[in-house]
Amino acid sequence: MKTLREAKIGETVKVVKLTGVGAVKRRIMDMGVTKGVEIFVRKVAPLGDPIEVTVRGYELSLRKADAEMIEVE
Repeated sequence: MKTLREAKIGETVKVVKLTGVGAVKRRIMDMGVTKGVEIFVRKVAPLGDPIEVTVRGYELSLRKADAEMIEVE
């Protein structure tokens, strides 16, 4: 399974699973990233951190570590 970190710029992916635990998983879900939601990858910073995505109509920046916890298809 691939993670959000591996998604390319301009790609739209669908969330399959969140692998984080506890407070980290809750924080990601509070930002609107839940199972079944579509995410559009807008930009990736030159060193790969952070990743800017569009979720539910708004822009969101995620750290690489957080993006690795989001499995997508």
